Amino acid sequence: MRYARALCGIALVAALAGCTDEGPAAAPPTFVTPASAPAWSEPTDYTFVADRQCAGGPSLGRYRVTVTGGQVAGTERIDGKTATGEEEIEVPSLGGLLELARTAADDGGEMTVKADPADGHPVEVSFDVSDGSEPAGGEAATCFVISEYAPRS
Repeated sequence: MRYARALCGIALVAALAGCTDEGPAAAPPTFVTPASAPAWSEPTDYTFVADRQCAGGPSLGRYRVTVTGGQVAGTERIDGKTATGEEEIEVPSLGGLLELARTAADDGGEMTVKADPADGHPVEVSFDVSDGSEPAGGEAATCFVISEYAPRS
């Protein structure tokens, strides 16, 4: 009985081996990566709202920013608050925010940039150059949530 099972096993392996030698091998499966946001080119003139906020924490200020000729032409605090105990910040252009994040990363810090899937403009920019002693999203991190982005023609 053992001898018969062994022969059946050998015959099965031989049959399967014979099947694999027929015809060319099937191509390996291909994987399609999900579409990513398109590359974004900063327009010369646009407006956006920047909320200085990290990881769902409290807002440290909401600002409407107007960029004209590639430079910040105006910044208006729109949350009705005034800066207390700290100096009012100057919000850079979106290109400027991306450059700050790249510089932080080049200096060994952490950076995160999330882009709009439709046109690629940044919708979240955060960077942290702390030594790691602060909790994630702590005071050492600088974060902006971008909304109401509107290029002007």
